[in-house]
Amino acid sequence: MSTRETADSPSTPATAGFLEDFAAMSTFGATSGGGIDRQAATPDDRAVRAWFTGQVTRRGGRVQFDEIGNQFGLFERTSGAPYVLVGSHMDSQPLAGRFDGSYGVLAGLHAVSALVDEPHPSRSGDVNLAVVNWFNEEGSRFSPSMMGSSVYTGSLELAEALASTDHAGVTVADALAEADWAPVVTPPEIAAYAEIHVEQGRVLEDTGTTVGLVSATWGARKFRVTVHGEQGHTGSTLMSDRRDALFGASLVIAAVRRMTDEVPAGSLQASVSQMVVEPNSPVTIAREVTMNLDLRSPDTDVLEWAETRVAEAIAAAEDEAHVRVDQQLTHQWALNPYPAEGVALAGEVAHDLGFSHREIYTVAGHDSTNMKEKVPTVMLFVPSVEGISHNEAELTRDDDMLAGVEVLTEVVRRLAESVHSGGN
Repeated sequence: MSTRETADSPSTPATAGFLEDFAAMSTFGATSGGGIDRQAATPDDRAVRAWFTGQVTRRGGRVQFDEIGNQFGLFERTSGAPYVLVGSHMDSQPLAGRFDGSYGVLAGLHAVSALVDEPHPSRSGDVNLAVVNWFNEEGSRFSPSMMGSSVYTGSLELAEALASTDHAGVTVADALAEADWAPVVTPPEIAAYAEIHVEQGRVLEDTGTTVGLVSATWGARKFRVTVHGEQGHTGSTLMSDRRDALFGASLVIAAVRRMTDEVPAGSLQASVSQMVVEPNSPVTIAREVTMNLDLRSPDTDVLEWAETRVAEAIAAAEDEAHVRVDQQLTHQWALNPYPAEGVALAGEVAHDLGFSHREIYTVAGHDSTNMKEKVPTVMLFVPSVEGISHNEAELTRDDDMLAGVEVLTEVVRRLAESVHSGGN
């Protein structure tokens, strides 16, 4: 339940109808377990995007797309003026929760449409407003994650993104052609960005805090690990002759999990995921296993230690399982701060509206991670019940969602005022 330092206020223009809209949005790709499954450019993702287009247009906005499939809802007040952009993503992990990403897109729509309805010219003057639904943020169907915002900000080449394939061999270019999102035009000029997201952790809930002011992203190192063995019969191949890639992979997996117990609690997150086993037959020893390995920490020294420990674990697995292991670094970044001015602005808004708040790090990456390198950016969190995420049981309570919409709306208003006055 949201913690407010002053008396509760009635519904605002931004929060009116939000919960009903959220319920409607959550029907697209709904799962039997109460979550959603709508990976990028799948039929359910296309359906929710069509629904979102209708939501934008009925509020007086217009929708356009760029070449990587980012969906922009534009609310133009002054022709030629730059935009304050707010949003997140509507694609999901397989069998995921309803809140991750989707909440932020709908909150952004409610915020900007409420501000557009203010008398014009408003205090924020000649600044336009827009909401964005970024393409393939999750990276569950196509790699890498945060694809749409990476292409938008120039950290990923469009051609490389379009050539990425899913496990069925479908390229991003093929998926976008099938989706046929239109019109495809040059993205608008963006002067500032804001994003709100469910925490995906339990700091806010454990501390009884309503609003998280994201001040930095944990550092990360991500690897593609391939274990090479030799295919053989699970029954007749002598144990002494086996070069079992799956056994070698299991040794690495166990070592990666266990090494987190060697450092202070909360200083290292380590995971192995998305395993592909070849030939994946019930009576055949695996000849090859490919998997993703993910290390995250706010401490660069801990990350370097973890990478060394992984190398040791791989060497030990090669020796014990008689396999060969290749390790390719795919992504890395150090502890990455958000603009201090944006953190301060968000804190002022939360204080003025009477909501409890605190600075917080994000362990997960978000599209704002890319955007903050280009424009003034604010990132906000609202609580996740028990920190559950990428799971159908993911939950953020109604009052916390509404509190976040209130805070986001005022943040966008003040960003617009800052852009109009020439500040940052």
